[in-house]
Amino acid sequence: MSKQGTKDILIECAVVIVVAFILSFIVIVKMPYGGGVTLACMLPLIVLSYRQGLLWGLLSAFVFSLLQLAAGFHNVSNASDTVSAVEIVLLDYILAYTIVGIVGWWKRQRPQTSTVVTAGIFVCFLRFVFHVLAGATAWVNVSIPTVDSMVNSIIYNMAYMIPETVITVYLLALLSYTIDFRKDKPVVKKRNTKSSAIAYSVFFFCIAIVADFIYLFWMIQNKEGFDVTKIHEANPMILGVITMVGIAMAVCSYFMFYMFANKNEGTK
Repeated sequence: MSKQGTKDILIECAVVIVVAFILSFIVIVKMPYGGGVTLACMLPLIVLSYRQGLLWGLLSAFVFSLLQLAAGFHNVSNASDTVSAVEIVLLDYILAYTIVGIVGWWKRQRPQTSTVVTAGIFVCFLRFVFHVLAGATAWVNVSIPTVDSMVNSIIYNMAYMIPETVITVYLLALLSYTIDFRKDKPVVKKRNTKSSAIAYSVFFFCIAIVADFIYLFWMIQNKEGFDVTKIHEANPMILGVITMVGIAMAVCSYFMFYMFANKNEGTK
């Protein structure tokens, strides 16, 4: 049972919000009409929510959503009318980021890694849903074509949310293998050779997935900035080669790391 006082929790929440906000500015891929692949800006909020529960998680995620809204308010000015502006504020910012706090529903549940990874994937998906709804409503005729607006919104938001999710979940799993979040003061776990080998091998696969979506993002660019319908011109052969190389490197790195670690243990 947690013995942390309210003051300690507030300090932790404040630090996490600041770290998450800083990470949101480390952008790997920036989309032309909002959204982008960041250095896992949701990760600190997911860990906080898992540690401190639903109330603190939702409150912290809500504050973070307001900061994101302030930083990206220029996107709201692209709205065609007041209703669209309100939809952008609610769907693309307030709801999309506050929903991360529901990870607190699984506060300090065991096993830690599978819980935080599953919860992380779940909230990333919910964030994606809110962005898609915003794209199919508020962004129609602004950046999303009127025809097949839902399909185009899904494609646009997948272009950055899938790599964002991959990066977030991978780093989340890596941290969870290393640190016990269930303690009031997180402690470093004893390393497991097999888990470490899996973590390092998945890294290469994650790079391949991110590379696939960077290629897709590049395909939908045009002189005006963005045309989601150009996604159909993407070469599946290129995507397949990138993915297969990533899988091959992941498998090789797993066996190399696992054998190297076992060899070192055997010499001790």
